[in-house]
Amino acid sequence: MTAASPREGSATGGGPREGSVTVAGPLPARPYDVTIVGAGVVGAALARELARHPRLRVALVEAQDDVGQRTSKANTAILHTGFDAVPGSLEARLVREGHRLLSAYAAESGIPLEPVGALLVAWDEDQLAALPGLADKARRNAHDGVRPLDAAELYAREPHLGPGALGALHVPGESVICPWTTPLAYATQAVRHGVDLHLGCRVESVTGGTGGGPQVLGTTRGPLHTRWLVNAAGLHADTLDRMRGHEDFTVTPRRGQLLVFDTFARDLVRHILLPVPTALGKGVLVAPTVHGNVLLGPTAEDLDDRTATGTTAEGLAGLREKGRRVLPALLEEEVTAVYAGLRAATEHDDYRITAHPGQAYVTVGGIRSTGLTASLAIAAHVRDLLADSGLALGPARDLEPVRMPRPGRTTPRPCRVPERVAADPEYGVVVCPCEQVSRGEIRDALATTIPPRSLDGLRRRTRARAGRCQGDTCGAAVRELFERARR
Repeated sequence: MTAASPREGSATGGGPREGSVTVAGPLPARPYDVTIVGAGVVGAALARELARHPRLRVALVEAQDDVGQRTSKANTAILHTGFDAVPGSLEARLVREGHRLLSAYAAESGIPLEPVGALLVAWDEDQLAALPGLADKARRNAHDGVRPLDAAELYAREPHLGPGALGALHVPGESVICPWTTPLAYATQAVRHGVDLHLGCRVESVTGGTGGGPQVLGTTRGPLHTRWLVNAAGLHADTLDRMRGHEDFTVTPRRGQLLVFDTFARDLVRHILLPVPTALGKGVLVAPTVHGNVLLGPTAEDLDDRTATGTTAEGLAGLREKGRRVLPALLEEEVTAVYAGLRAATEHDDYRITAHPGQAYVTVGGIRSTGLTASLAIAAHVRDLLADSGLALGPARDLEPVRMPRPGRTTPRPCRVPERVAADPEYGVVVCPCEQVSRGEIRDALATTIPPRSLDGLRRRTRARAGRCQGDTCGAAVRELFERARR
């Protein structure tokens, strides 16, 4: 396993036993106490939570070659307050608690976060009439800070807003966050405290698990034995659930396409601009990002294909049309990237988190766009379900903090900090001019606890090739550094 970089706040001397990170070859023959399937933001958060109990032997299993490779990497990067969740639902409670937990964790771990607040904008009389009901729902969700704005105050707050808005609901506390650093921080902390991360390991069958016997997961890397199984498989959670004999829900992939505008557009918007929500979701929004860009999206397309993460001309054109009404000047700015993600929508309006004690199995399904926000609260909830179902957790410990690199716009890159360059000249050699990424940062990313296995993974960790030119200038140099490290 690759040693952790001291620049990422790794423990020194006498620290906890580290787990392993594997990407190929057979899996350990010794049974695990708990195996979590799916290293998205929820699975990684649970691995971190269970790492607090050193008596447990825990595995985190992921079909892809990196953590957060599916739904977790392609969302709107918003830390939700849960103001518009269904009051009394499990999702409402966990989002509310998760907002508090992740806000604190981000500050501790160096995850970029900006509390910009949100404006729920009404564009016609029906939407304006819906705002008091949404404010009441927010209060029932214990979010008392919302208040209505008339058109004059709305335009004072957002002077570039398109003409015709009648008013808005101001929702303080809504924030933007880095969606890539979050699951990586969770998984890094878990591995440093003994969790084994097995990548490139797709689960294809599950047998056993009744009468107290071990379960056997048939994977693409051979069998894996475990006493308890947690299904955090996201888009494939219903498939794994059926392997255990349950048909509690069906995942319908809901594609969300998004446009990413250049950093020159950042001054056009001060808040997250939300439409009045519909049954399909929160609708098309305009939001700043912690990296200084502006997002427009997502679409909401129910599909059958769980791999359909491509964008379409029709989808992007529809986004531009809606964006033109909300923020006309935005459409004059350059689009630097487009992407699409799939949300694990189900036929239910709440999370599908269920314990099956007789099978030593817990399902964590139907975690939609709020999963990033709720991740730490979901992890604590599932830990309690496991304990109530018979898993002996043993004593808990505090985890040694991680300190992740912070590639957000509010923190200067190392190349702009003279003290860091003086201490290590590699931080002064800029490889990616658009994002000011230095050779030292790339070196550090390639030597971390969970190093990137692809150029896309390196981009998520450093922002190299993620700027205005999308790698046209730096692509060859970044690839050379990446390939050299792999050799």
